[in-house]
Amino acid sequence: MGKLVHCGGIPSHEKAAGGFDTKVPGFLVAPTRHLFFTGKGGVGKTSLSTATALTLADSGKKILLVSTDAASNLDEMLGVELRNSPTPVPGVPGLSVLNIDPDNAAESYRQRVLGQMDAGASETERATVREQLSGACTTEIASFDEFAALLADDADAYDHIVFDTAPTGHTLRLLSLPQAWSGFLAGNDRGASCLGPHSGLKMQEVRFKAALLALSDPARTTVILVARADKGALAEAARTSDELRILGLNNQRLIINGVFHASDPADAVACAIASAGQEALDAMPLTLQSLPQDQVPLRAFDTVGLPALRALLSAHAAPVAGAEALTATAQALPGLDALANELAASGHGLIMVMGKGGVGKTTIAAALALGLIARGKTVHLSTTDPAAHLAGTLASEVPGLRVDRIDPKIETQRYIDRMMAAKSPGLNAQEQALMLEDLRSPCTEEVAVFHAFSRIVNEARSAFVVLDTAPTGHSLLLMDAAGAYHRQTLRDFEGHGGGRMTTPLMRLQDGAYTRIILVTLPEVTPVSQAAALQDDLRRASIEPYAWVINKSVAAAGTRDPLLEARLAGERKQMCRIAAGLAARSFIVPWRIHPPVGVAELSELVTHQVSQESA
Repeated sequence: MGKLVHCGGIPSHEKAAGGFDTKVPGFLVAPTRHLFFTGKGGVGKTSLSTATALTLADSGKKILLVSTDAASNLDEMLGVELRNSPTPVPGVPGLSVLNIDPDNAAESYRQRVLGQMDAGASETERATVREQLSGACTTEIASFDEFAALLADDADAYDHIVFDTAPTGHTLRLLSLPQAWSGFLAGNDRGASCLGPHSGLKMQEVRFKAALLALSDPARTTVILVARADKGALAEAARTSDELRILGLNNQRLIINGVFHASDPADAVACAIASAGQEALDAMPLTLQSLPQDQVPLRAFDTVGLPALRALLSAHAAPVAGAEALTATAQALPGLDALANELAASGHGLIMVMGKGGVGKTTIAAALALGLIARGKTVHLSTTDPAAHLAGTLASEVPGLRVDRIDPKIETQRYIDRMMAAKSPGLNAQEQALMLEDLRSPCTEEVAVFHAFSRIVNEARSAFVVLDTAPTGHSLLLMDAAGAYHRQTLRDFEGHGGGRMTTPLMRLQDGAYTRIILVTLPEVTPVSQAAALQDDLRRASIEPYAWVINKSVAAAGTRDPLLEARLAGERKQMCRIAAGLAARSFIVPWRIHPPVGVAELSELVTHQVSQESA
């Protein structure tokens, strides 16, 4: 462990970089019309964007808070039902909230495209277009259509629009769509097979261009990169900053959320947390060092409800209260080693690690893969997450472990090559060119990624496959694609009889084949989102196998007043999980040494193995 810092505490009046806890955050001094919050999952984008919207509304402005995250928990935080249209927030005059619902957006898009068709179009032609508009790609482009409309003066009634986005990988995909589709539409008079006729796509082109102009105009849009005092979060923020600049979004600010200073020099856990944070800030990537910066301190309370959200950005947050001892509760749950033992009992299978962004899915997936290796298994470890942190988490190769990722660009090219090889030989040169043009539409990526996912699912018939999934919203789109493929396959197979068909969805529904591991932090928002994800999976007849409660400070032990106050929240969430949310639960304590690298990860899953061999 590195040297311990700030263990004597910092007075509340002392100013740190970026105006820590002493003044209005810089991004609120002269806010642009659009405030766009983005960052790694779990860094606090929703809390900070909501607190920002509240602060602006309380100052007399008319504000629209928009979530682009399919797994948003704004409803729980604000106590208001989310809709696909602006909904006033009780108790906050001037503030309305809107959630871009993918299903509603897709249906609205379908109706607009169908409305563009010639009045003489036959029902067969309309049915063909409806079928074209039934896939995940339509959902994605329709969601962007709603987002673009808000950027292009469709929300003139509001002084400011605050966007709370999905985790980084999904958001970068969203923001790249205007360029991708504008390029595809240039000179294209045919349309795309997954998005309907040319008239429907051309209908979008004006919005795409307007969205690009609004996002790249520093007088209209500020991109606020949210991170924690954590090397991984800061590294991802730096990568995001670079990618946003390539897209033309140069007006950026940085918020470091949850900055912690220990108050008791004898508290090893508290000092280690403070030390790790300070070391991460000292090693901040140069890309971020050049940005205007604000710091928001770690609070003793969960940011749920208007009082807590208003206090988040206040220089006079509520005082720290005491908390009950939670050690007994934390110690009662088995560790990750016990889960690895259970999983290893079968000879093969698919282990899908799922959850909200930032809860540690990649860490848990990598640790479980190493646990299976330690128990004599061979494992394929992969990820569907566009952010792809597996290689950095493991940091080295391991005998018996194959590590890769579903790379959208590589999979798309493979899919195009496969389709051209299969279908182009019977076509003339002009027909081949038209087919290739259609395959180069941005929506091909969604199809290609699903095909790669299906291949990995099938591998588990004879081996262990551990899949680190993308954050909840993106993973649900993948589940939707599995459902759509399943229904289409059943329709195609109907009447052929005599054969046996198994779709990827059927394998996911088979509890003996697939073990779904839901990862959460012992905090209200991650637990609520894990519960919502579980409900979504159950509606698809997929039953989670276990929950993993990650980074429990209660299990690590601490006496720091601020951390002890937060432990009361841990206790509530552990009781909530035990009261029926999870059939089986496992706990991973917060660790002084971050679980990065094979040695640290192996410690999470080898305790029971060493006991058995002792």
